[in-house]
Amino acid sequence: MKHINLLILLISFLWLGSCAEKNESDREQKTLPVHTATEQNGENRYAEPEIHKVPDTPSPKDTSINLTPAAVKVSKAYLIGKFNYETHPDFIKIEKIHTNKYGEAYLRKEAYEAFKKMYEAASEDGIKLTIVSATRDFDRQKEIWNRKWNGKYSHIQIPEKRAEAILEYSAMPCISRHHWGTDMDLNELTNTHFENGEGKKVYEWLTLHAHKYGFCQPYTPKNNERPHGYNEEKWHWSFLPLAVSFLKQYQETVSLNDVSGFDGAEVKTTLNVIEHYVGGINKDCKEY
Repeated sequence: MKHINLLILLISFLWLGSCAEKNESDREQKTLPVHTATEQNGENRYAEPEIHKVPDTPSPKDTSINLTPAAVKVSKAYLIGKFNYETHPDFIKIEKIHTNKYGEAYLRKEAYEAFKKMYEAASEDGIKLTIVSATRDFDRQKEIWNRKWNGKYSHIQIPEKRAEAILEYSAMPCISRHHWGTDMDLNELTNTHFENGEGKKVYEWLTLHAHKYGFCQPYTPKNNERPHGYNEEKWHWSFLPLAVSFLKQYQETVSLNDVSGFDGAEVKTTLNVIEHYVGGINKDCKEY
């Protein structure tokens, strides 16, 4: 009897121990992380919970541009177009997408970078801008001038009157803003193009937005504030952060004696071409 009681106690002890181990195991399982178990090299690994990342928001298009007036000192030869802009380190060739059939064109790097920003903004608004003329050196301007002097306007006998007729829309060599690499002609070379249809839309866009990129129309309609100079040119736009400084340097260093080397140059004094044509621009383009 005694042996039987001992056997019963032993069985009871073993049974209680088994239950305790089972309860402890249950508690351990309940505290495990709720992860998906995977096998890596034969060992259990717990995959981290999947994190759903919000896609990065695309950065806004970079429309920033440095429009700080640049204190760039240039030579007299530069100002009157007697230098090689194709090899000048501050000039760059315009990409084909931005120009047209007139061939290779160059601008100051700063002016071209500003134009590209303006081009992109205009494109987004459905406006197409094309540079049809950019930097012109003395020789190129001389070629244009002499051709008109000896051709289209050669019937005008009085030299001053002949020059005035050409100067309605074309500069003498030495006095053109196109020498500086800051000025460009856009799309077409007639005012009527910009008065109707798509041309009007382009001009309206430019008058509203070009200043944001540093550009100004130097030749607006002549009036009491601008009695002298070239006629209005809706196509001609100038990059002021550089051009304002170049204009001041021109007026300080270039004299009428420097305006020479082309047909009809002798009329420069009578017509006072530096004051009336170089300085005869839209007042909004004189300061920046």
